[in-house]
Amino acid sequence: MASKNTRTFSYGTTGDISTEECPGFELEESFRSILGITVPHETMPITSKKPPLPSSDKRWRIVAGTMRRHGFAREALIETLHTVQEYFGYLDKPSLKFVAASLRVPLSQAYGVATFYHFFTLKPPGKHTCLVCLGTACYIKGAGQLLAAAEASLNVKAGETTVDGNVSLVTARCIGSCSMAPAFIFDGETAGNVNETFLRAKLEGWKV
Repeated sequence: MASKNTRTFSYGTTGDISTEECPGFELEESFRSILGITVPHETMPITSKKPPLPSSDKRWRIVAGTMRRHGFAREALIETLHTVQEYFGYLDKPSLKFVAASLRVPLSQAYGVATFYHFFTLKPPGKHTCLVCLGTACYIKGAGQLLAAAEASLNVKAGETTVDGNVSLVTARCIGSCSMAPAFIFDGETAGNVNETFLRAKLEGWKV
């Protein structure tokens, strides 16, 4: 029996459903105000109409693809949030709203999951984002070495942001651009056949 301060929810990413009790699912009044929530999540209307993508950024198509593979099932919440963070570096208000609406779950549940698990972050990335694809094709063509070069150039590790908040370095399992390997995404724009000279020049250009 869950206590009054916990909420029970089910999730799964590969078809298996498990149940966890997660404390702290109640939204604070400040966050309710920020998100514009005016009714309790228990009575929030849920629509079957899929919301439009937040922007034309191609990374949102990848997020939508994750949900589509799971039939937009509510159990895909954690995996979808993983995809958002993997490609954007963090979970912000628009992304939480988009995922919650697409999967037809209360916004409070999406926020609760995002704050309960330590591997999610609500902190924004740097001014610029360098995403390194570490998929098989890219890794075979030197993505590992290019990642090391980027870490050395920026003086950060993958998943971190430079101390001046200028550049975030993130990685992804695959961005679907295998024919362009090794592939990167610089501020939402995909670049293929990247070599170390091009990479260092790009990162140096962001320092100006």
